[in-house]
Amino acid sequence: MTDLAWLSVRETAALIGARKLSPVELTDYLLRRIERLDPRWHAFIRVLPEHARAAARAAEAELMAGGSRGVWHGMPVGLKDIIDLAGVPTTCHSKLFADHKAAASAVVTEKLETAGAVVVGKLSTHEFAIGGPSFDLPWPPAVNPWGGNNFPGGSSSGSGVALATGMLPAALGTDTGGSVRNPASMCGIVGMKPTYGRVSRRGVFPLAFSLDHVGPMTRDVADNALLLQLLSGHDPLDPGSADVPVPDFTAGIDCGVKGLRIGHVRHFYDGDETAHPEQLAAIDAAADLLRSLGADVREIRLRPLDEYTVCNRVILASEAFSIHRRDLASRPGDYGALARQRLVGGAAYDAADYVDALRMRARLIAATHEAMAGYDAILTASSFDPAPPIDDAEACARVYPRQARQPFNVTGQPALAMPAGFTKDGLPLSIQLVGHDWQEAMIYRIAYAYEQAAGWLGRRPPGVD
Repeated sequence: MTDLAWLSVRETAALIGARKLSPVELTDYLLRRIERLDPRWHAFIRVLPEHARAAARAAEAELMAGGSRGVWHGMPVGLKDIIDLAGVPTTCHSKLFADHKAAASAVVTEKLETAGAVVVGKLSTHEFAIGGPSFDLPWPPAVNPWGGNNFPGGSSSGSGVALATGMLPAALGTDTGGSVRNPASMCGIVGMKPTYGRVSRRGVFPLAFSLDHVGPMTRDVADNALLLQLLSGHDPLDPGSADVPVPDFTAGIDCGVKGLRIGHVRHFYDGDETAHPEQLAAIDAAADLLRSLGADVREIRLRPLDEYTVCNRVILASEAFSIHRRDLASRPGDYGALARQRLVGGAAYDAADYVDALRMRARLIAATHEAMAGYDAILTASSFDPAPPIDDAEACARVYPRQARQPFNVTGQPALAMPAGFTKDGLPLSIQLVGHDWQEAMIYRIAYAYEQAAGWLGRRPPGVD
């Protein structure tokens, strides 16, 4: 039974489809595991045992009657707690929203439940997806099991921890400046920020309207592609949603990288900034491995990293402040210190700053597309450092902005973070793969080839069994 915690989505679906594993059995097992492990790792804001068991029983009854809704039928999943589930509080990990019960489910939640998935609970986040690892909130921050007491990344921290500890096989996160890819990097899992507009955000509490994405988080690449397949599609009621075709993200995933051209953006982490030596070496080793598999990997240059960072910062801070300005004025003491500090910072920017950032964004998008012309994807860093201790506030504050994820919130391109080895102390290292707009399938193809050849898949944190 212990192995149930580490089954992939595909393995689990095969067992359920063959009637060798019942959704009720699986859900009960994971609920017991959550009860045992979560008091240590704090992945969950709220576990929903009654809701989950009812959904599992319904899925099992449908199977017994000869019906199946596909891969996700009876599959336990979790939602970052800024994503609505009807009748359940969406707290945003904040005192302000402790009793904020959702009247309807988010579009992505509806898609999961329509496919037969079992929502097990709501997962920890940074407060309003911006606050950082805070200890002055009604719920403690999630803790990274790698290293025993480390920062899990954020803001989709609970999603990363639930996967890394074997409490769930799949979860949803959101990404405005890297918040799917940061916990993926720190927790040794796979996180995809799709192309802006690929996945509806209706029913998800916003951080910055023009930068927000919902993204799939899983333990391996093929599972991630399956989850994005389910989530994707046009939503006419989300102003940011795009009416574009949804391809089969798994088609060709195992075709390898021979003949593909991959741009290596090394200057982000060895020039504009300097990554931790083990992280730098891991990315360079990934480039060498992709070359050995037949890819043409060449260094290319984008615009300097700080141009993307400043652009993202001004847009994000301005839009986030506009969302929170009334509550900041009327209930400032109900925010945690980190979220309040970061949100109030948006007041420093005026309309001219915001418009200048939007114009800068257009230039950066054009320059990035020009630099990537002729390449199938690019390889670069996600995080520049391994996870620091979560109770070291200075280290967390220093490491948090050292990353190369924000450029691709600015451009809106799809970007995936995945494991690329471990430090000598056993902490996850990572790479980031970035594609052209709407070309998530190409990223999955490259990521899958790397994953299968690199041999990192299957490593588990010590102390979680």
